[in-house]
Amino acid sequence: MEPAREGPPGSGGAEALLGELEARVRDVVRASSWWERHGVDCAILALSLLALPPGFLCLRSDSTLVFGLGIAILGVCHYTLTVKGSHLATHGALTESKRWSTIWTHFFVEVCTAFPAEDAKHGHVKLHHGYTNVLGLGDSSTWRMPVLNRYVYMFLGPLLIPILTPLVAVERLSKAKLGVALRTLGLISLGLYSHYWLLLNVSGFKSPGSALACMLSTRSLLAHPFLHVNIFQHIGLPMFSRDKKPRRIHMLSLGVLNLPRLPVLDWAFGHSIISCHVEHHFFPGLSDNMCLKVKPVVSQFLQEKQLPYNEDTYLARFRLFLNRYEEFMVQAPPITELVGLQ
Repeated sequence: MEPAREGPPGSGGAEALLGELEARVRDVVRASSWWERHGVDCAILALSLLALPPGFLCLRSDSTLVFGLGIAILGVCHYTLTVKGSHLATHGALTESKRWSTIWTHFFVEVCTAFPAEDAKHGHVKLHHGYTNVLGLGDSSTWRMPVLNRYVYMFLGPLLIPILTPLVAVERLSKAKLGVALRTLGLISLGLYSHYWLLLNVSGFKSPGSALACMLSTRSLLAHPFLHVNIFQHIGLPMFSRDKKPRRIHMLSLGVLNLPRLPVLDWAFGHSIISCHVEHHFFPGLSDNMCLKVKPVVSQFLQEKQLPYNEDTYLARFRLFLNRYEEFMVQAPPITELVGLQ
């Protein structure tokens, strides 16, 4: 069991602190336009959809440079739609309409990502966000694969993600209600087959094997940072037991970490996953652009109240995980107790 830094004395209680932070952020959100709240991120997703035709057409070229450009365009667009789009849609951050939020969730999560929307919501929103870094619930343990050594996991493991995602989806659907399973399977099949069909009929691939290889290439383009970011920002930070978890403001300030801004990853994954992950966990309903806008408010507040605000670089976390892989990714994590803050 590991001790963790306690909260500030005489702060008026954890609930009061969280309420004060929420009030400050609420003022920023109310003063923001629709474009700031939703428009910027919707525009990025729209541009990604519009960039798909040029990407597929680039793959027709005999020029290695143009062909490589096509792979890059399709790869970045794929991750923008599947990571940024799915993440925002799952949290209902793309629109204030519940109907359209449901439609976008099915499109981005099932058609684009090939994963069941209900499982994504349950695993990410209800468990990971509801019980951040609580062992057995939101502790990011789904990213652990103890059978792989550190080098295989960190360098080769990410290439399995495009293959494992639809396989895991089928396993999850085998436990779902028949109607839900058939609808979801149909949408997943539509997304995968559309990608395959476009490569054969628009990009001009001559064989199924070459088209499938290209699908794997584009869907693996940013798989390494995707896997790394998902483990860097929670694993290795304090973990809590179910019965002795701290108040929410302490749980989130201790258990979440921000990375620096990285242009390609900011675009493809979104600020809420990269440089504003702390802000996202406090306010999961905000869009990426709004998380970036409230970042100074959240960081200043936590520092004022002498609460942790975790930040580190991608390279530093990468080195840390390579050096302490057994401790972080194989062994059971130690439990942190905050005496008097539960």
